[in-house]
Amino acid sequence: MLFDIQKIRRDFPMLSKDMSGKRFIYLDTAATAQKPKCMIDAMTHFYKDEYATVHRAVYDHSVRATERYCECRRLVKRLINADTEDEIIFTRGTTESINIIAQCYGRKVLKQGDEVLITEMEHHSNIVPWQLLCDEVGAILKIAPINDEGELILEEFENKLTHRTKIVALCHVSNAFGTINPIKTIIDLAHSFNAVIVIDGAQSISHMPVDVSDLSADFYAFSGHKLYGPNGIGILYGKKHLLEKMNPYHGGGDMIKDVTFAKTTFQESPLKFEAGTPPIAQVIGLGAAIKYFNAIDKVALYKHEMNLLQLTTELLMEIPGVHIYGRAKNKGPIVSFTIDGVHTLDLGTLLALKGIAIRTGTLCAQPALNRLNLQTLARISFGLYNTEEEIYQCIESIKETLALLA
Repeated sequence: MLFDIQKIRRDFPMLSKDMSGKRFIYLDTAATAQKPKCMIDAMTHFYKDEYATVHRAVYDHSVRATERYCECRRLVKRLINADTEDEIIFTRGTTESINIIAQCYGRKVLKQGDEVLITEMEHHSNIVPWQLLCDEVGAILKIAPINDEGELILEEFENKLTHRTKIVALCHVSNAFGTINPIKTIIDLAHSFNAVIVIDGAQSISHMPVDVSDLSADFYAFSGHKLYGPNGIGILYGKKHLLEKMNPYHGGGDMIKDVTFAKTTFQESPLKFEAGTPPIAQVIGLGAAIKYFNAIDKVALYKHEMNLLQLTTELLMEIPGVHIYGRAKNKGPIVSFTIDGVHTLDLGTLLALKGIAIRTGTLCAQPALNRLNLQTLARISFGLYNTEEEIYQCIESIKETLALLA
């Protein structure tokens, strides 16, 4: 499909709405993406015309629901180039995926004195599960530092690896700074110490090709709602041999093979990790979103988002008192900044009154902000539907806000 930005925008109903009586300008895709009509229609059609459970019955609607549900697993497999559908687990999102890895893999392999290595730029969802686990088993949580540009200091990262490092967990792309980590190099380093690596792909999956086989990633996690899909559905990819060693996270429903009061045996992966009635509509919605995303020219999308990133950066830097945080040489479509004398909450509130949605606050990355002596940040982030016109309007509105606050 040609990258026709106006046609793409017509595919997203929310973009035609108003906010505070103004034309809605959505610049918060790093938090959650807006949804194409085809995805919304797929979920509505399922609930209205085909609703039934999956895997449990032989009547027509159930069979069709099961087929559409299983199709999504195939779509995810192809999207990230996994070896088999058995390596694709449906979860509620990136956060749950990482918690499953921590509790089902980490708890099994970590012993007192073992080490888990993360970085200073992580989202809270890739910090807290490891803190909880290390506290439980007596393992040591080590932190690889970042520099003032928001980049991982690769030499320091390598120096943190030891023969006691059992798990390395880090983001592919920083949600606070947009930094794209040299993930293949990092994976190779981790494997050279026989460590298993966990990649938080929440900010990468909708902006760049992800090939877990080429990367040799052990685990890769992302959320459907950042890939133009619905809330409440996420993906955990894991190498099959690792998933086979892991115990289930929850019990009940379709994850069982046989139950007696004496003993329960479990299904193979992925069903072993999908207890209870699954989020069928969300899975079907995710499948529709992936089909939509697959039809987009990825080279054109990359150029488009990088153009928006460059334009926003240049225009912001023309405003006196603006400081941009996250100046990595290789970064995704995220611009985080502060303005001297202006609290980010005030900025976000006043922009919202002009119809413009940006993110303000700690960005769920307090340690990353602390590293740069920051309390909060303002963040502009892009999706495939944003335009240069929206950027110019946002920058003009920032200038008007500053004049109001002067």
